[in-house]
Amino acid sequence: MDELELAKAFELQRPQLRAVAYRILGSLTDGDDAVQEAWLRLRRVDAEQIDSLERWLTTVVARICLNLLRSRRTRGDQPLDGLRPEPIIDNPAAGTDPEHDALLADSVGIALQVVLDTLNPAERLAFVLHDMFAVPFGDIAQMLDRSPQATRQLASRARRRVHDAAPPPDPDLTRQQAVVDAYFAAAREGDFEALVAVLDPDVVLRAHRQDGDPVELRGATRVARGALAARGFAPYVRAALINGAAGVVAFDGDRPFAVLAFTVAGGRAAAIDVFNDPELVAKLDIGRIAA
Repeated sequence: MDELELAKAFELQRPQLRAVAYRILGSLTDGDDAVQEAWLRLRRVDAEQIDSLERWLTTVVARICLNLLRSRRTRGDQPLDGLRPEPIIDNPAAGTDPEHDALLADSVGIALQVVLDTLNPAERLAFVLHDMFAVPFGDIAQMLDRSPQATRQLASRARRRVHDAAPPPDPDLTRQQAVVDAYFAAAREGDFEALVAVLDPDVVLRAHRQDGDPVELRGATRVARGALAARGFAPYVRAALINGAAGVVAFDGDRPFAVLAFTVAGGRAAAIDVFNDPELVAKLDIGRIAA
């Protein structure tokens, strides 16, 4: 196989590899770096000796991501490009960008990415590869240098934490958007009771910072009070799809300054994730959001 044929074969795998890397790392930027590193490694080996290119590349990308996660944990680093997770923005009128489809399969919403961030590297790798990509536990065990049984236990522990902390969103995007619209309508009008009515009693609002853990507000009353305190921004939001779910981008004139991702479950907002770090917002692809 010459290099041109190898490059074509690699490009066929790229969407899947980007999805693996994004779900493990929570960052498109870092994920693309991991995929590019896998390509460089592929060029240095004899591809004719690889039985399954898909399996080989998935393993290589996963190992690169695992090393990066462990490095972050050891040094206490945040990702190189700031906040984690890194939201994917689309225009609700146009739907998701075709390049985002593989990344957002299986409802990889912001709430799920936030929970994945609380897992240790081994748990995260085991859960993502097995539950989201059906990689056998035997393969994952080799990456982690553990037994298949121990790897199965890691994934099981991670699965319980994910299911407890990340409620499945309402599947109907129209119902999701109706909740988001009602939230901002109540905020604009200063209607505290209407805000509480649209929020789950156990709602959590997370304001993601550049450094450290998110600042959280919990409970419908506290989140509603926070919305009223920030009601001046309510007229300047535009509808957006955030990781395939209803949300908004807040603008100051033509300049986006915040992204709000909503998790709607049971007809109410169960989680609101706010991203307003200037460096993160500046690098997000928000051009598709209509004026």
